[in-house]
Amino acid sequence: MIKVLQGLKVVEQGTFITGPAAGMLLGDLGADVIKVEQPKTGDPFRAFKDGLYSPHFQTYNRNKRSIALDTKDAADREVFDALIADADVYIQNFRPGVADKLGAGEARLRALNPKLIYCSISGFGATGPAANRPAYDTVAQAASGFLNLLVNPQNPRVVGPAIADSLTGFYAAYGVMGALFERSRTGTGRTVEVSMLEAMAHFNLDAFTHFFQVNEVMGPYSRPSVSQSYVLECGDGKWIALHMSSPEKFWQGLAVAIEQPDLFKDERFATRDSRIANQETLIGLLGERFKRQTRDEWCARLQAEDVPHAPMYDTSEALEDPQALHLQLTASAEHPVMGLFRTVRSPVSFDGERALDVRPPPTLGEHNDEIRAALKLRPTKATA
Repeated sequence: MIKVLQGLKVVEQGTFITGPAAGMLLGDLGADVIKVEQPKTGDPFRAFKDGLYSPHFQTYNRNKRSIALDTKDAADREVFDALIADADVYIQNFRPGVADKLGAGEARLRALNPKLIYCSISGFGATGPAANRPAYDTVAQAASGFLNLLVNPQNPRVVGPAIADSLTGFYAAYGVMGALFERSRTGTGRTVEVSMLEAMAHFNLDAFTHFFQVNEVMGPYSRPSVSQSYVLECGDGKWIALHMSSPEKFWQGLAVAIEQPDLFKDERFATRDSRIANQETLIGLLGERFKRQTRDEWCARLQAEDVPHAPMYDTSEALEDPQALHLQLTASAEHPVMGLFRTVRSPVSFDGERALDVRPPPTLGEHNDEIRAALKLRPTKATA
């Protein structure tokens, strides 16, 4: 891995996903990310599935070191302050006002280190009528209008991964990188603020643009209808996805693949607009056809005709696809205590070099003595 951020010191006091995700993204690029955690319990995500090393925690905490500090304690505050004094970035995702109570407010840390990039992540922003409301992934998705685009009206329930949490972490890292670039020219630190509501509203930009410009309120099927996207069950019970878009060559290729060359001469399906208007009927026709062959057979046929498609893999299948194997999407390392750690590598390559090296998520306080030694402070009696 080419560590483009090598030499950058990040102090992350994050919990759950948004703060840790931002720290992980910087760590993936080579920054030295020091995760400050509460003694004994650490990041609450540690205990989400027994012990203090849950898969939830592992997901967002690779490429970091851990030190256990109670910043309300005077001795631990001394260590924390020493960390901040020469840090480049500090990240927290507390509710507004909590950082100040922990001795980690922006004004105090800026006094310790004027060049510090201070990153504050919140649910609804630092001020305003909703600033102090608790916010989790589903809350932010709902408040931003994004969840409305995911929920199936016929089976209304929350689906999918923690999109708002992860994306807020991405936007925070994006803001930090911008502030670091500016500091390289000015020598001055910035406070970077991002909320889950703002992140998801921006990510939902397409829906808002349609509303602003043509007064269209999009729903769950709006984008799949316009893009002509389909998921179809095959004869072996496996599923396949098509994204046909507008080029006619794709539709003609599909007609050949399903052995219905005249299908798209039917006026209901002959043009893009007619296919959008009659998508439900087309779904039924394609659905019946695709149940006649296995998924592998359909993939072969569609590939031969250059039709945009992919098997709808589950997580046990996706990384075993020949292309995924070629791209070396997985990375692994051995933790001295917890054993084998496997993960999906950073998707970013530099000069053709993939990010195959990874540091396993740390155990709580794993690097207490190592970090203290670097600060020329006495080691702790315990590691957590």
